[in-house]
Amino acid sequence: MSHPEEAVRVPLLVMRGITKRFPGVLANDSVDFDVLPGEIHTLFGENGAGKSTLMRVLYGLYAPDAGEIRFAGRTLHAITPAIAIQNGIGMIHQHFMLVPTLTVAENVALGRPSSRGPLTDLDRVSHRIDDLSDAYGLRVEPRAYVWQLSVGERQRVEIIKALYRQVRLLVLDEPTAVLTPQEVTDLFGVLNRMVQDGLSLVFISHKVNEVLELSDRITVLRRGRNVATVSRAEADADKLATMMVGHRVTAVEVPLDRHPGEVRLEVDHLHVAGDRGGEAVRGLSLQVRANEIVGVAGVSGNGQRELADAIAGLRKPSSGTVRVGGTATTGAQPAAVRSAGLAYVPEERMRDAVIADFSVAENLILVDSSGRAFARWGFLRGRDIRRHCAELIKEFDVKTPNLDIPAGHLSGGNIQKLIMARELSGSPKVLLVAQPTRGIDVSASAYIHERLIRQRDSGTAVLLISEDLEELMSISDRILVIYDGVIVNEVDPRTATREEIGLMMAGGSVSRPSVATVG
Repeated sequence: MSHPEEAVRVPLLVMRGITKRFPGVLANDSVDFDVLPGEIHTLFGENGAGKSTLMRVLYGLYAPDAGEIRFAGRTLHAITPAIAIQNGIGMIHQHFMLVPTLTVAENVALGRPSSRGPLTDLDRVSHRIDDLSDAYGLRVEPRAYVWQLSVGERQRVEIIKALYRQVRLLVLDEPTAVLTPQEVTDLFGVLNRMVQDGLSLVFISHKVNEVLELSDRITVLRRGRNVATVSRAEADADKLATMMVGHRVTAVEVPLDRHPGEVRLEVDHLHVAGDRGGEAVRGLSLQVRANEIVGVAGVSGNGQRELADAIAGLRKPSSGTVRVGGTATTGAQPAAVRSAGLAYVPEERMRDAVIADFSVAENLILVDSSGRAFARWGFLRGRDIRRHCAELIKEFDVKTPNLDIPAGHLSGGNIQKLIMARELSGSPKVLLVAQPTRGIDVSASAYIHERLIRQRDSGTAVLLISEDLEELMSISDRILVIYDGVIVNEVDPRTATREEIGLMMAGGSVSRPSVATVG
């Protein structure tokens, strides 16, 4: 039952009849959405459902084809990001809006007037960043260059940048993806205190448990339309998932009788330099066997990216060895590592895995275009390429209008399926996959988990690097915990708790013994 005072609360934001079309796509179809003062209102839905598009209309990145936006009692016309910021609207995008060649402090100060007129005041900006970092537990170094930062650290910069601008309404897209369970709990406490002070939040997440824990209200979008808006008390996990995809979602079940085979990936005392100098990976050792998924759990920035790059041949180790399928690949070029049997799905799909302006078909053969199956005497075999790509699209359920559409026009979930289709088409001995479901909805995540399990059961050794503990605990056979560039423990996901693993991820220890000695 609503409280009497809630009945007279005037929304801070009102969006009515928002329609946005792209060529061949109706992204938002007469969507209604509002946010009350001091409320956390969640947008929930599949990738491609129109959530990001709706918020980009609000932020002025897209002009709506129809509809009205009112904020703080005023109708906003011809919104641009500058106008949105002036009105107190902030947005933290899934793909970050930062300048890589500038420092953290310079990015935060960018577009803001200096307190010293024509002179810069980066020292004051840096002090304010430190204050915000301490207050919200989102530690970043103000003088570090953005290109040196991990994905998680860049996301923290975006959060701090919005808070620095004293927003009244903040849109957060997957803000917990890089946090330990303890940090998520701390962040949720901070967000709740912020809304108690009157700040309004739009929270976008594909994690049902987070949505149920944090939200005051939840709006579900499906195929560009409102399905429903419900209060937290009216929602449960099954109801939300069913509303999101239009049918019941069945969880992936991992069989308990697991029998790993021979060692397919071996990393021995690996040392890898980081972008900021010093070592990011410090004497790390691990093994992954055929028919097993080994998860690597850790807070972003603890050497995961450098480890993955070194295994894939994208970064040369300073010492140590890597073997793929019995072949020494230490310091080898990516093509040689791939020939040894490694497939790689990197964490930043838009930067490192696809070329957004290339077609779906071109991306599917990106790493094999010179092979005999697709080329002869220097010419591409168009008919064979299209037949092969059409089979992959069908097998991996990639939703695309055709093979010729630019890959960047697909939703995040479908881009990830496209990458998986390309990498798994070569029947790899080892699959290295990083953050495979970051920013992807429940339905696409379940599909990708199913494919990883099928790949493991076919004999592939799978190394899964993820900051999503639920993901790691649901499909991993073993979990290795990484901290400060070192594997600090190995645990059995069937017996360990999220809290125990989270404590290890933060550099702490627990009294219970690990299931095996590592390193």
